[in-house]
Parts: sequence; structure tokens; C-alpha cells
Amino acid sequence: MQGQLIEARALRVAGSAQKARLVADMVRDEPVVKALSLLKFVERSSARDIAKVINSAVANAEENHGLDRVDLYIHTVLVDTGPSRRWRRFGARGRFKPIKRPTSHITVMLGQLEE
Repeated sequence: MQGQLIEARALRVAGSAQKARLVADMVRDEPVVKALSLLKFVERSSARDIAKVINSAVANAEENHGLDRVDLYIHTVLVDTGPSRRWRRFGARGRFKPIKRPTSHITVMLGQLEE
């Protein structure tokens, strides 16, 4: 099982990729248990989304590969920009005020700790 990576993705998550990358940098190369406990106390909305993807990857590892969550670490966390949802507001004198609501794609890859 050396070199095997377990992957989970969340697509079109609300929020900008730039803000989510700040949270992703905190948990990269950390053990899964430590990363999940760290994300509980981060006061950013993207922390909850990244924690969900990590939990999904852990569930994949436990169900499909028979690994234990204590033996896993976060190998890679990628946050890419997704499509921006366009919204509109109407301003004074019949003007149009466009609003772009950004989304992001979060990819988490877990590796197994070597003993």
C-alpha cells in the first residue's frame, strides 16, 4: 500500500478559492486527526467545507481500502477556482449592478503514514 493516495472532491463550493487556500495551507502535510481538530477552531467558512472533504476522503480510505484514520495524513489539498455565479442588482436610474459570486473546487488526497 506504499504510494497509494485516496482522493475526495467537492465541486462548486460557495466562496472564493483564494480565501479557501488560506485554510488549506494550514492543514497540508498534517495527520488527519490533528487537521480535523485544528479545523474545528478556525473561524472561516471554508474550514467547514474543507473538513467535510477530509472526512469524505477518510471514509473512502476506511471503506474501500481498509485503512485506519490514525495512519493517514493529508498529502495534498488543492483549491481551484470554479465557475462564478452571476447575480444582478438594479441600481438608480435603471442601471444594472452585476454581482459575481465565486465558487471553488476542493480536492483532498490522503496518504498513509510510513512506520
